[in-house]
Amino acid sequence: MQKESCWVWFKGGLKETGIWKSGFTFTTDEKPGVIIQSPTYVTCRVPEWRISKIEPADKHIGPEIPSGSTWKII
Repeated sequence: MQKESCWVWFKGGLKETGIWKSGFTFTTDEKPGVIIQSPTYVTCRVPEWRISKIEPADKHIGPEIPSGSTWKII
């Protein structure tokens, strides 16, 4: 497993806009999704659509979310 840097999409609350956050690395394995890690967040597995390998041009425009997708893979 090789770690790569990425940006992660966080939706925010009901009255907040979403935002891409930097400072994460991700790894993949045989299971669905990717494992994201950061010193300030709990390591977890998320769907691939929640990460970007390149810096988003606008930090408040979210990714294309596939129909019926989950936010966190347990």
